[in-house]
Amino acid sequence: MIVFSIAGHPRDVSPSVLPLAAARTGDRAAIDEVVAWAAPLVIGWCRRVGGRGVHADDAAQDVLVVLYTRISHVPDAIRPWLWGVTRRVLAAHRRRAWVRRWLPGLVADPVDPTPDVVRRLESDAALRFVDATLARMPLAQREVFVLCDIEGHTDEEAAELTGASVGTTKSRLRLARARFAACLQEDAASSLAVEAP
Repeated sequence: MIVFSIAGHPRDVSPSVLPLAAARTGDRAAIDEVVAWAAPLVIGWCRRVGGRGVHADDAAQDVLVVLYTRISHVPDAIRPWLWGVTRRVLAAHRRRAWVRRWLPGLVADPVDPTPDVVRRLESDAALRFVDATLARMPLAQREVFVLCDIEGHTDEEAAELTGASVGTTKSRLRLARARFAACLQEDAASSLAVEAP
């Protein structure tokens, strides 16, 4: 069983110090360390980029299973590889979410009877606003916005992770920020309209 702390962010540990070589040979402790490093990063990506109808925790679990089963093939540049796997897994989960939406009962929804801290935080209005705004963004803009403005990556890092050019990444980020600002203004205007007597 792998135990990790969400308190430490994966950006605190450089991928270059991960024991990838040992993990590739099947060393259990090294594999556990790599997966523990990746878990908070993947969970964050899935929650922020997943979109409407995607069960982020399930998608993150699927990504970590791919990491675990393909550990012998993971390149030294683990972060871009992991981002690519996450994007593909999320695409599959989005397709399933679409099927669940239009053909209910065809795909079983997972049931999680235990509320956790994240679920309680999701009830917060600010988080709902951010989630709703992200869901309305086109996927390419949402990915860059999450990577740069929420996770703090540079434009160059986001370009490397998404496989787009730096210019395209900057353009997508500019459009995403404009969309986010417009949604924020709409939300503020509607709040003022509700509060007016």
